[in-house]
Amino acid sequence: MSLFPTIAAFEAALASLPAVDQAARDAAAARQAQLTKPAGSLGRLEDIALFMAGWQGRARPRIDHGLALIFAGNHGVTRHGVSAYPAEVTAQMVANFASGGAAINALAGAAGLDLRVVPLDLDRPTADFTIEPAMSEADCLAALNAGADAVDPTLDLLLLGEMGIGNTTAAAALCLRSFGGTPDDWVGAGTGVDAHGQMVKRQVLDLAMACHADAPRTAFETLRCVGGREIAAMAGAMLAARHHHIPVVLDGFVCSAALGAMAAGTPDICNHVIAGHRSAEAAHGRLLKRLVLTPLLDLDMRLGEGSGGAVAVAVIRSALAMHDQMATFTDAGVSAG
Repeated sequence: MSLFPTIAAFEAALASLPAVDQAARDAAAARQAQLTKPAGSLGRLEDIALFMAGWQGRARPRIDHGLALIFAGNHGVTRHGVSAYPAEVTAQMVANFASGGAAINALAGAAGLDLRVVPLDLDRPTADFTIEPAMSEADCLAALNAGADAVDPTLDLLLLGEMGIGNTTAAAALCLRSFGGTPDDWVGAGTGVDAHGQMVKRQVLDLAMACHADAPRTAFETLRCVGGREIAAMAGAMLAARHHHIPVVLDGFVCSAALGAMAAGTPDICNHVIAGHRSAEAAHGRLLKRLVLTPLLDLDMRLGEGSGGAVAVAVIRSALAMHDQMATFTDAGVSAG
């Protein structure tokens, strides 16, 4: 049975977010206070361990079952020339994922994550959102549910990523509609478009905002009007993960924009999420500030497909190893001072 059989069900799930397990987080903090180190000396690694404890509901969190979940979709807005690559590349890259030849295959393996790639109607691009909604209500619900259905409730950690030619334009449109500003605030090079290509992207955003000016400012309508199937799927996966108490690692700009569409009206959706990295896409840092998320890494990456988030998982594993394997002062016979 779908988690979101109706729009109302999606909105109800977004309005009833489970809270962190404070008892587990407090127990983790109590353990951390006894580890053989000065308090706070391992910086954000300590914060990560407490975050993971609270969302996993155990004082000594672990990642026995982690998944990199990558959604792929095609966008009708590419007809305007907003990408340096043709839409056919989406399917070609999905085939590359399947054969094990992409960056995310190598990086997920290095991070100790399983990898699943979910292509969404690649032969049926979304509509051109400068003249009509990107998706019908039924298509948007289907994409949200494809994301939710792909989340195994037994996961210890979920990394989300995407592949979709044209989707940085959709992400910019989501941010502009969700947080305001101007197209200049949210448009970047994406896959490598030049100055003219970025001008086209800004014009596309102006047309999209005018087209959907009267649409309700809800998460569902924003995703439906100017999003994409892979973006809505990531949003559905994030929301399902929250209800399963699974901590989520975000990849780059497009992934963060899927969160932003929900966070604009429900900021608490960000509480179970770690920003894996800040990408080289110019607007990503601005978006992370709006989401009040501090990225773990800043490596000038802009590939997408979950790649930056996978590298960040190595840092998260280091935090959990520290928290679990270090001796306490009592264990080591060291004076706590």
